[in-house]
Amino acid sequence: MDGASHPSVRSTCPYCGVGCGVKLRADGAGGLSVKGDPDHPANRGRLCSKGHALGQTVGLEDRLLTPHVHGTKASWDEALTLVAQRFSDTIAKHGPDSVAFYVSGQLLTEDYYVANKLMKGFIGSANIDTNSRLCMASTVAGHKRAFGTDTVPGTYEDLEQADLVVLTGSNLAWCHPVLYQRLAAARKERGTKIVVIDPRRTATCDIADLHLKLKLGTDVALFNGLLAHLGKTGALDAQFLKTHTSGIDEAITAASADDPATTGLDPADIARFYAMFAATERTVTVFSQGVNQSTSGTDKVNAILNCHLATGRIGKPGMGPFSVTGQPNAMGGRETGGLSNMLAVHLDLETAEHRTAVQTFWSAPRIAKRPGLKAVDMFQAVAEGRIKALWIACTNPAVSMPDADAVRAAIKGCDFTVVSDITGQTDTARLAHVLLPATGWGEKDGTVTNSDRTISRQRAALPAPGLARPDWAIFTEVGRRMGWQDAFDYAAPSEIFREHAALSGIAARLGRDFDISGLADLTDADYDALAPTRWPVTAARAGGRFFGDGRFFTPDGRARILPVRQRAPAAKRTARYPFRLNTGRTRDQWHTMTRTGLASRLARHLAEPFLQLHPQDATALNLHPADIAQVQSPHGTALLRVLISDDATLGAPFAPIHWTGETAPAARIDTLIAPACDPISGQPESKASVIAIERFDAAWYGFAVAANKPNPDAAYWARVRTDLGWRLELAGATPETDWPALACRLFGLQSDPQILTDRASGLSRLAFADPHGRLTAALFVSPEPVAVARDYVAGLIGQPLGSVLAARPSGASPDPGPTICSCMGVGANTLLAAASECGTDLDRVCAATGAGQTCGSCRSEITSLISRFALRDAAE
Repeated sequence: MDGASHPSVRSTCPYCGVGCGVKLRADGAGGLSVKGDPDHPANRGRLCSKGHALGQTVGLEDRLLTPHVHGTKASWDEALTLVAQRFSDTIAKHGPDSVAFYVSGQLLTEDYYVANKLMKGFIGSANIDTNSRLCMASTVAGHKRAFGTDTVPGTYEDLEQADLVVLTGSNLAWCHPVLYQRLAAARKERGTKIVVIDPRRTATCDIADLHLKLKLGTDVALFNGLLAHLGKTGALDAQFLKTHTSGIDEAITAASADDPATTGLDPADIARFYAMFAATERTVTVFSQGVNQSTSGTDKVNAILNCHLATGRIGKPGMGPFSVTGQPNAMGGRETGGLSNMLAVHLDLETAEHRTAVQTFWSAPRIAKRPGLKAVDMFQAVAEGRIKALWIACTNPAVSMPDADAVRAAIKGCDFTVVSDITGQTDTARLAHVLLPATGWGEKDGTVTNSDRTISRQRAALPAPGLARPDWAIFTEVGRRMGWQDAFDYAAPSEIFREHAALSGIAARLGRDFDISGLADLTDADYDALAPTRWPVTAARAGGRFFGDGRFFTPDGRARILPVRQRAPAAKRTARYPFRLNTGRTRDQWHTMTRTGLASRLARHLAEPFLQLHPQDATALNLHPADIAQVQSPHGTALLRVLISDDATLGAPFAPIHWTGETAPAARIDTLIAPACDPISGQPESKASVIAIERFDAAWYGFAVAANKPNPDAAYWARVRTDLGWRLELAGATPETDWPALACRLFGLQSDPQILTDRASGLSRLAFADPHGRLTAALFVSPEPVAVARDYVAGLIGQPLGSVLAARPSGASPDPGPTICSCMGVGANTLLAAASECGTDLDRVCAATGAGQTCGSCRSEITSLISRFALRDAAE
């Protein structure tokens, strides 16, 4: 059956918390076409570069297709019997707190629900936490302190209805590109003013009226200064404060004690921002990881909430604080009690009435009575032997946790570790005693909740490969085998969803915000057809905003405005560690690249790990573009390619988080990150660890391309896919004299390569051919960073050998240059050629090349490129 014969399936993108709708069509041969769903309210047909490339991520290469026990293939019966028995025996011998689950925002709501039910209600421990602890826990804590519940007040439409949007700690253009495009369109259509608050210049600044490049970690000082300014200038909403809040006087007193000059910003820029905020009623403040990932993240969240509550700008069209989540179902995890200090449906684990309600509803033999271990503490407990059985689902903590080397050692030393995932080829999966094959995104069926509380269906478009099973089915089968057959007797995700919805009705009667009880009676057919639906969903109400009526979920119904103070990051800079490391995402990659690493088009933009340094820092360190920097913290060491840009902050370089032991083992960024956490939320401080930087004195540098996966053995290497195979960056710590032998080991080949050496530069080119004289692999080595047209060379696999030895494009095959637009595969040279014809008008250049016409997140780079082109032309 060809692809046209397969029905289109409406589903949801598995990346960020925007929750874009997608239309999927299977081709009958394991492939999948992906388009944006024009009817989904989150994206209205738009997709980002990652969403456009989803079809490249569904192949079965490296998929885990059968259970494994101690490295050997096993049946499901054997594997699940062992898991249930080991967990049961451990609990019997050491108590329920000797076991733990570590789960993921990649799970569907139904998966999350049964995992939490099993751990908290039947095992009787709250030792279940999620990787959302690393990105959204401070927002949860801040919301609960201010509102009484973890409630997102507004909706995406507020971004389009606001007159001022403040983006703080959020590179929206790269991390939530579809929301960025909605905001950019609003700016163009209605003149929305935009302020970006970020220690470095990012692509988001391209649409900013004001960029506040504040000193890293000084957000509270800035927003406290704003609150004090609002109080001094009479911009507070006195009636709202009197009727609906408490704590304003104490908050202003604390705020007035902080000095906005701590931010290092120009006083005129601070004054301009404060005046804009004070004068603009319709103001939305969007915040994300740059606020949350801090030892004072919860206070940063509350400093923002304070300003909105003090002005009554909350829960009304075009106004309010707005947290944008990093994962596709971070919100669903929060709704099901995914964090170790929460119960399902936003109930409080430490409230006896709430515990009793959940235990009764579940008919559970017990209920966890105290919060479990948060992520950092959980892996510390594993290291200390207090947790003896660990189940990790759909995440890669051996790479993504702070102090990652210590976490890897802890998992490796655990008495019994289970990993359920789509692949066994991750740093974490390689440490497991039992591997369980889970279904992947295109094969899963259930629901997710996005950043503005919209519940969307995720529907399977592909069959489960091999013996893979849905995560909910794996958890429920273990629950049954541990003796709780009736409680986990689910046959479909629709049954789990109905139970979750019914429990939410009980939570609502207990004064909680999360209520989807109006969906508790959905038939299976209704569930299958469920359209995107924003909660709450009750007989009396559907969707909308919260708090516009001034009613909150605290005991007295008033919002809490909290006194908070500026605090420095936990780690102190010293002469040994004089820099702070800022971390984050790149435009086209996702988390640890388990999915995006399969899509060759996504590797073209930024193909290797890097350290973005301010020019003054680079000069002081005697580092040059394309050098390799050795970065060291008190916890670990990494090697990163040097990228010099005044977008970076002086003294606070930036590095992306994505590379792993599978893709660049010397560049695992979280080996550098201190395990310091916010004392309230337990969220790690991922953006302020102290580091030292020096040159890595490489004895040689290399660049390679190959049709088959190369196996490098060098001090530094970074490997990514191309359309025709693989490309690889290398650097060695010790001199090499036998390049042919190194190349044969690298490529797993026995034949002799053709060699061309430039004695003046020291560049050697080694190329291998098949029996027909077509290129199968090539290695370029040099005493300096290798200068070749990389994208061009990567496209020569299968071409006549002579073309790669020349290492330069011919007139018949021009070099498009480094990829700028991943969606359409448009390179820098193509864009420059268009600029020479069209001039520097961005829209004309984009129209001529096709770049920047889909997700638009490359437009900032295109603007910069053609601006440099114009300056060069003017100089000539």
